[in-house]
Amino acid sequence: MGAAAAERAAVSARESGIGCFHGKSNRRSSVPERLPEQRSCIQREGLGRSGPLLAGWTLARPSRTPAAKRTESGGSLDPFVRNGSIVRRIWADVDLVLLVFAGAAAEFALNRAVDWLFATGQLPRDALGRLVATAAFAQRIALGSRRQAEQAMAAIRSAHAAVERRRGDRIPAWAHRDVLYLLIDYSERAFRALHRPLTSAEQHELYGAFRSIGEELGIPELPSGYDGWRADRERHLARDLAASHYTMALYAAYRRQLGPWRYTLLLQVQGALVPAPVRVLLHLPRRPCLQFALALYPVLASRSLRAAIQRALIPPAHLDAVRSLDRVGSLGRAAPSP
Repeated sequence: MGAAAAERAAVSARESGIGCFHGKSNRRSSVPERLPEQRSCIQREGLGRSGPLLAGWTLARPSRTPAAKRTESGGSLDPFVRNGSIVRRIWADVDLVLLVFAGAAAEFALNRAVDWLFATGQLPRDALGRLVATAAFAQRIALGSRRQAEQAMAAIRSAHAAVERRRGDRIPAWAHRDVLYLLIDYSERAFRALHRPLTSAEQHELYGAFRSIGEELGIPELPSGYDGWRADRERHLARDLAASHYTMALYAAYRRQLGPWRYTLLLQVQGALVPAPVRVLLHLPRRPCLQFALALYPVLASRSLRAAIQRALIPPAHLDAVRSLDRVGSLGRAAPSP
């Protein structure tokens, strides 16, 4: 853990007045009364000034020839994830993507390798912008052609390599898997919260698509199937999470950018989504009031209230960037039925 990164996180936590998430204390300090203006860092065709949130997690280099060099023919224009896949359905829906990253925002803050997210000094200045930028990159992989997906992954690898050189260290393989695993898990949890549980076939398809992404990024020792991943996911949750001053710094950033009531809403959503180990470490509500509202959201959204709900829930500085993530209309089909 770098001393400079640790000091930045500690200063941020002190200035924001965030309470302690660990030990016996369950206190949280008051939320700032004013929401400071923030500027979204997302750029749809590039990393943006801040880059994706995962730029601090240096992924292992592929041991084989990069796919971008292997695929020079027209086949590279085929979709990276097959048309009609439940993966495309989830990652084209901005509501589901927001739920995925609401859950991921909680677990990122607890990971034992979270100090890598502070390596560039960009966090916690615009944590929300980094989350949106990361979601856009994930969409380019899940929804794009093979060529577009390979370009996105190459850009991510390049950003990761720069951070790695700056820090002069390598992040462990288990941390690479943690990031991939939480995206798989929250994809499933988000779909269940707003629609229904995934079928067994959809679960295996979801894992298979993300395993392919992990292999392209050079992440080692990935389980061969969904059942093996689920068991390894539970081991990672038990072993790789801990509250720290980085946790406090990230939550201070969330609260500062969201404002009082949006921040409270985030905690409710996270309480409804995250696994028990995450909920306990963050003192999130065990039975959040919002859980019932999530089940009603598709009905409200279908009655032309979606835009109004988004305006209410998303800070104005990030609203356009978030809406640009809505790609459902491009799929031309509804969610597959069980």
